[in-house]
Amino acid sequence: QVQLVESGGGLVQAGGSLRLSCAASGRTFSGYIMGWFRQVAGKEREFVAAISWSGNSTYYADSVKGRFTISRDNSKNTVYLQMNSLKPEDTAVYYCAGRFGPLIVPLLRRADEYDYWGQGTQVTVSS
Repeated sequence: QVQLVESGGGLVQAGGSLRLSCAASGRTFSGYIMGWFRQVAGKEREFVAAISWSGNSTYYADSVKGRFTISRDNSKNTVYLQMNSLKPEDTAVYYCAGRFGPLIVPLLRRADEYDYWGQGTQVTVSS
């Protein structure tokens, strides 16, 4: 089993930056694709970014491409989401998620395809 814990959320002004971290622990970490999702009250959970632990490939939602960067540090079992040029529309609870299995790109954007989730961290961008 895998446990995920997010940190790094907070309040920033539009145009500012935040770096989110997701620390993973458990019996095994190999074979996991890691992703970031975000959710606003009353709306569907939205894909933000994903990264393959084995392939070092990254994927982004169109709304964040060029502004957000997902990365990993396997020695620390941690994934990061660097968020730059933040907009008020980025305000949400951000969740870290893990998916075990082969890399199938169309599945990376589906929240219901992920096996493990963190508790979330609030990101608020003021205008």
